[in-house]
Amino acid sequence: MANIFDVASYILESIGTSSAMKLQKLAYYSQAWSLVWDEEELFEEDFEAWANGPVVRSLYNKHRGMFKVSADVFPEGDSDNLTDEQKDTIDKVLEFYSDKTAQWLSNLTHKESPWKEARGSLEAMDNCNEIITKASMAEYYSAL
Repeated sequence: MANIFDVASYILESIGTSSAMKLQKLAYYSQAWSLVWDEEELFEEDFEAWANGPVVRSLYNKHRGMFKVSADVFPEGDSDNLTDEQKDTIDKVLEFYSDKTAQWLSNLTHKESPWKEARGSLEAMDNCNEIITKASMAEYYSAL
């Protein structure tokens, strides 16, 4: 199975250098739509409901302190670990979301149930490491 670094590498190989925040959101939407369209997870790692939207902690730990990232930041990632179907799903996500800014994507996640439910009654900028469940993602995005 592919992991978050394989997906991050594929996204960055496809769109080029990106902000770290935008990469996290594109990975989030890739996972969400894979759960809906392919009925399977794209990668095992979970997203946490951070103040600026969904974040995979292991990916964050690799790009911590960087504003811009490129595929070479994640040498452990190998886009060849993705199936053609997985690449097609990510391509569709990128086609729709990649022209959006990181802030726009973050704002969008803040309006959607999976992130809001994981955060509960926390204030907007409170720290939170609650998991956004794949079940909540699949349920929400399949209804759109």
